[in-house]
Amino acid sequence: MKIELLAAAGRHPAAASASLALQPITLTINAGEKVAVIGPSGAGKTTLLSLLACALIPATGSLKLDEHDPWQLAKNDLQRLRGDLFLAPQVPPLPPRQRVVTSVLAGQLPRMGFWTSLRSLFYPVDIPTAQQALAQFDLADKLFERVDRLSGGERQRVGLARGLVSDSKLWLIDEPLSALDPARAVQAIETLTGNARARGVTLVATLHHVQMALAHFPRIIGLKNGELAFDLPTSQVTPERLQDLYAQHLDELT
Repeated sequence: MKIELLAAAGRHPAAASASLALQPITLTINAGEKVAVIGPSGAGKTTLLSLLACALIPATGSLKLDEHDPWQLAKNDLQRLRGDLFLAPQVPPLPPRQRVVTSVLAGQLPRMGFWTSLRSLFYPVDIPTAQQALAQFDLADKLFERVDRLSGGERQRVGLARGLVSDSKLWLIDEPLSALDPARAVQAIETLTGNARARGVTLVATLHHVQMALAHFPRIIGLKNGELAFDLPTSQVTPERLQDLYAQHLDELT
């Protein structure tokens, strides 16, 4: 899925009259690209993902996804477009008493009919697909566990497994490594980028782990104070640029 932002800005939904969390930004991400968004806390990374996920209407400017302005579409067309998007929040919204298999298969809900989705709550309709997705995060043995019996890192990986069972064209992943140890973090990033590459999915991930972004993504977008600081191939993201990006937050430069 191709992304085009033209002077698009955003503010938090609960703060309609507040200052912009993301200043006007113009950029293009071509279909199939893998892009990491980095920057200190409060830089506007999550707001950017919310704009791309059609969860937030641009305060200024415009967004186009595959040449379509989502907010100019009819309601049913907007709903279909959202079905092509997968958003993984930093804290996945997993019902605590739900079984893991059901939580993972929720990634297929946009393509399910009403009765199929309802039936799947009680009798999961595609258990092998869920198990295969979980296996890529070493969680196949948790298939029938309840979500509230998982650790924080396990819940985060279950949230990522949802993306693998979806047939979305755009994956928007917000801080996927925050609850993972270094080994699990590498596994998660390699799983996401490998699957995105194999399927031709566009992947945009926000990351606090700068070195992980540099190691696994060919393009880096840097945000600072809600503004676009740089948009560069990874090879051009120098230590000096990173020092400037995190000037007041060097403790976050990891």
